[in-house]
Amino acid sequence: MIDFNRKLLRNIDLSVLLLTLLLIGVGLIAITSATNFGLQGSYSITFLRTQITATILGLLMIIGVMLIDYRWLKEYAGFIYFGTLVVLGITLVLGRTVSGSKSWIFFGPVRFQPSELAKLAIIIVLAAFIADREDEMKYLFGMLKACMLTAFPVLLILAQNDLGTALVFIGILIGMLYVGGGNAKLITIVLVVSVTCVMILVILSIHFDFNLPLLKSYQLKRLQVLIDPYLDPFGYGYNIIQSEIAIGSGRMWGKGLFKGTQNKLQFLPEKHTDFIFPVIGEEFGFIGAIIVLCLYLALLLRSLVIAREARDSFGTLVVVGIIAMWVFHILENVGMTMGIMPITGIPLPFLSYGGSSMVTNMIAVGMIMNIRMRKHKILF
Repeated sequence: MIDFNRKLLRNIDLSVLLLTLLLIGVGLIAITSATNFGLQGSYSITFLRTQITATILGLLMIIGVMLIDYRWLKEYAGFIYFGTLVVLGITLVLGRTVSGSKSWIFFGPVRFQPSELAKLAIIIVLAAFIADREDEMKYLFGMLKACMLTAFPVLLILAQNDLGTALVFIGILIGMLYVGGGNAKLITIVLVVSVTCVMILVILSIHFDFNLPLLKSYQLKRLQVLIDPYLDPFGYGYNIIQSEIAIGSGRMWGKGLFKGTQNKLQFLPEKHTDFIFPVIGEEFGFIGAIIVLCLYLALLLRSLVIAREARDSFGTLVVVGIIAMWVFHILENVGMTMGIMPITGIPLPFLSYGGSSMVTNMIAVGMIMNIRMRKHKILF
């Protein structure tokens, strides 16, 4: 299981770790600002301490993950899959509800969201499945098998009332199918038709006042205010409006650290978690926001290079799955704060407050570094 040799140290990619730590540093600064409530400033220490603790735990997890040969994960993909389903099922029965989603397990004062780690589990499972069936992925039946494999955890997460996380799994599946030999034309057609049909139905629902099947009323409202947030400016559209004001008011250079009025006057909702990006946009302006996005871009591009250099298709697909996960999170989170994507409540990787998200993303970093370390066969 444990496979580590001094020769592996030559292949450690410190650029991935450095970019990760830079993003975490920006996140810690933004969280400190977002949770500084004036007379209640002590709360800032609590949030910051929790995030730093999660970061330290994540660094330890990176070290632990790097000690294990990633190919071992492929051998136990079946156990990982069924173990994930069991844990998600237990969460559905015994979990607690936080912010409307029954997706949390509490261990005394510590709470954890199993669906976060389930993302990495499904990446491993899909990578193992697709790597052994690359020829099958060219055909519809082969892709449907991969879809069915993803469907069970998605249904369990939907049952937990967590649509945002469920959509991340679909983004991961699409990215891995594209790279894993899936029929790109068919995938694109299905994706474009699906999104187009949903948006047409949402527009019609605004004019003719009807509900869409499979969507709850609040989920439909979130899609409707995407078209026009002023349909419900003090309800479902409030978050989008306040977020756009915060980002726009930062202009080029921002108002300065701890000087964001939307932030300090409590107009900006969930500002330390889902809406951390508007805090950065307001206080550091367009330049600060662009720097953050460039850090993400550099991390994604470096990860893409590692995926191409991986010694086997399983390693390539694992890295691609992680990239797809991050891309979906970044596009959805930043997009929803700018009013171009629906609000789903998923965090911004490495920046948003949240121990489960932080630990999961840092394990993902460890997996990427692991695959980079073992890109060549080591001769003993």
